[in-house]
Amino acid sequence: MGPQMNEDGDVKKDNKSKGGCCGEDSEAPHLAQESKENAKEEVAEIQDIKKEEIDYKSKFFYIAAEMDNMRKRFERERENTVKYGTEKVLNALIPVVDNFDRTINAVVNDEDTKVKNLRKGIEMVRHQFVQVLEENGLKSVSSVGKIFDPNFHQALMQEESETHEEGTIMREFEKAYMLNGRLLRAAKVVIAKKK
Repeated sequence: MGPQMNEDGDVKKDNKSKGGCCGEDSEAPHLAQESKENAKEEVAEIQDIKKEEIDYKSKFFYIAAEMDNMRKRFERERENTVKYGTEKVLNALIPVVDNFDRTINAVVNDEDTKVKNLRKGIEMVRHQFVQVLEENGLKSVSSVGKIFDPNFHQALMQEESETHEEGTIMREFEKAYMLNGRLLRAAKVVIAKKK
């Protein structure tokens, strides 16, 4: 039996050969289902990769920010070490200046020529010593005549006074010292109070 013809003269196709040979009709839905599953697996894999990429990016930015913060912290510490690294030594030298001042004040009214010359020499050594301290960032702060501030002054006593306003510093036992803008030692002072 040969090919069948339809009314127009075209070859009529057999319905049996539609799906091809070897039973492809029965495998087609199975292959379609398998393709869908493969596509779902690939989409899931792509989503996992994207999540991983986002995770790595966030970790990268976190580590980069930490590195930047660490660099800034080290820079601040280095600057503070340069600025305040001499703090301990300078703090130990302040009493030496106090002793120079006490020595000078003890002999200031002495009229003996030898004592005057000695006082002049001590004043010169004190001046040179203070100059070296100032070159290293130490600065004395005078408090006499200023209003008492507990951040910068340590009150040792109060005295009644009619000439000074209450809370005004009348005398200093020890001067205040600053190191590069930071208080190194508070002044020990006498404060005025009303009668």
